[in-house]
Amino acid sequence: MRKIFGIGETVLDIIFKDDHPQAAKAGGSVLNSVVSMGRMDLPVSFISEYGQDDVGTLVDNFLKSNGVDTSFVHRYFQGSTALALAFLNEKNDAHYTFYKDYPDKRLDIDFPAINKDDIIQCGSFYAIWPEIREKFKNFINFSKSNGALILYDPNFRMTHLSELDTHKPLIIENMQMASIVRGSDEDFKNIFGVNNADEAWLAVKKHCNCLVYTANVEGVYVRTPAFSGKFPVQKITPVSTIGAGDNFNAGMITSIYQNNIMKDQLEKLNEQEWSKVISMAVAFATDVCMSYENYISKEFAKELKVR
Repeated sequence: MRKIFGIGETVLDIIFKDDHPQAAKAGGSVLNSVVSMGRMDLPVSFISEYGQDDVGTLVDNFLKSNGVDTSFVHRYFQGSTALALAFLNEKNDAHYTFYKDYPDKRLDIDFPAINKDDIIQCGSFYAIWPEIREKFKNFINFSKSNGALILYDPNFRMTHLSELDTHKPLIIENMQMASIVRGSDEDFKNIFGVNNADEAWLAVKKHCNCLVYTANVEGVYVRTPAFSGKFPVQKITPVSTIGAGDNFNAGMITSIYQNNIMKDQLEKLNEQEWSKVISMAVAFATDVCMSYENYISKEFAKELKVR
């Protein structure tokens, strides 16, 4: 059976609005995605690391209760599970303060066997983190050589802009291993200094033949050698935008899995086929924005499963 793997950071998100805590949720960009896919009953496993502490146990139980396989998680004794304080502004966008205490030995696991057309999601700073870079790169390269479909989301924010000279070669290396690069207008402006989807495509197509560019309320742009198009998003008043991009990714993967889209087909998809993928992605992201949850609601997942 085709399998799905997400490799990324684990944190406990503590969300603040108007200086008051609103919620505490298991978080991390890829974690948010795999929980949503688990709620859709997809065969998804998480590759990550968190402590043998109370917070780590809380996260582990939560993942398992949402259908996520945690067999490939490193539960470490030295150090503590990472915390992220998320402060929402007047637009309900978040900025973060992180508290991390990792062990000396990172991501100390046996990585899973990967087969052709298995799906891998990766991205954010975890994909360029120096302490795990070689392990990450070896796994993604191995997955690519075995024919996996790899979705990479750079998720490169202003907070790391001062380190761009160091990080950009690694981001490009990740794009070269990817089957799909999915990022926001902010990501591509920060990485390449570009201002629209066409400029982003000129930069990305040197490294990857499939770009999905999200531009908030302006819509979603898809660029491949065979297709160039734009798709609308729903106009909403969000409660929180935490997890919106992560769940856009989860929606894309869910549609790719449910519609049996294989790696070799990506560059050949037409407008109708891309519309299915992007519509599901937009629906996932929209649902997440309507609560303090980092993942699609169980009610939303149930509704989708019975359609």
